[in-house]
Amino acid sequence: MDWYRHKNNMQMCENRAGELVYLTFPILEKIDWVSHLFSTRMGGVSEGIYSSMNLSYTRGDRNEDVDENFRRIAAALGCSVEDIVCSDQTHTTNLRIVGKADGGKGITRARDYSDVDGLLTDEPGVYLATFFADCVPLYFVDTKRKAIALAHSGWRGTVARMGQCVAEKMREAYGTDPADLVAAVGPSICQACYEVSGDVADAFAAEFRGPGQEREILLEKGGGKYQLDLWRANEIVLIEAGIPKEHIQITDLCTCHNDRYLFSHRASHGKRGNLGAFLGLSAN
Repeated sequence: MDWYRHKNNMQMCENRAGELVYLTFPILEKIDWVSHLFSTRMGGVSEGIYSSMNLSYTRGDRNEDVDENFRRIAAALGCSVEDIVCSDQTHTTNLRIVGKADGGKGITRARDYSDVDGLLTDEPGVYLATFFADCVPLYFVDTKRKAIALAHSGWRGTVARMGQCVAEKMREAYGTDPADLVAAVGPSICQACYEVSGDVADAFAAEFRGPGQEREILLEKGGGKYQLDLWRANEIVLIEAGIPKEHIQITDLCTCHNDRYLFSHRASHGKRGNLGAFLGLSAN
């Protein structure tokens, strides 16, 4: 077991199940009625640029290899692929409540929804899945009402405050008090690797107007270019949504810096597979 340590003593841990290598958050492992993981590139059967744990059917990989990869992930989670419900990500803040009736959508059967970047459930035996190759995975667990959510937050989702949208949707659907939420921010591109244009920087400067926030998340490089810190921006969103800082865990594991271990769109110039974030409620 290897450990990745955040500058604030937050950490993720590496786990192995046979050939499969995956990551978990200690803050979520403490909750015994949820199961979660974040995949790495290791332990699948895909080949070439998809090597080896690719979880996308739409990037040119062989479907039968992706099927086997999902079966291995499901086994690590303690469920079947028919229990997993997949997002349909288009960089929105659209959220969808799902349940057992949605099991297998995106894997064993077609989705009957589109443009969904976040999923919520309070049904035991349902496992949520979202997909990544530099964008930010957001995990949420309501420790009082036993409800969960999982979301995809790229720069568009982050500037639109996806984390706040999730907290508000959980309050509306389940009566969630943000003070009862535990949240995690998963592996994604770091500030040093994430150069953005002036229009993106302007959007963040306009949205993040608290004391010192612009300086915390944007580093000007000159020539109209900036380095953007999505980890800190999402942490700000979660705290301002009412989630206690001590209930939030943040990785410092960069997809772009670690592109042999994790898929990175930027490092690979788009020649890659997808990582997966998974979060489920135990059926027991």
